[in-house]
Amino acid sequence: MDDQYSESISLPDILNIRNISEIYQSMTLKFRDSKMLVLEVADDAEADLSFVQLVESARAEAKASGKTLRLSSPASGSVLKVLQRGGFIEAFTAEDAQFWLHKEVHS
Repeated sequence: MDDQYSESISLPDILNIRNISEIYQSMTLKFRDSKMLVLEVADDAEADLSFVQLVESARAEAKASGKTLRLSSPASGSVLKVLQRGGFIEAFTAEDAQFWLHKEVHS
């Protein structure tokens, strides 16, 4: 039963509008029967804003259904650049920083 609890998914090296619907379908399929999904993003993955939007949407959906979404490692490379250029990092809550950057949340 424990293997049903957590799933991980290795995402493709291209994370953009052209394949975002495939990524969405893969995530949805993996998440259906598990409580936690870990996204494995390559350091050199090419990402655009659609990927960040998909992940933010998936985080909200997971939280609403009592599930957890995680990144296997902190955002780096083009994912980090998209977060910086999009103004996300300045607007991060402690929870956002924990998710995207793996920064510890201190209360």
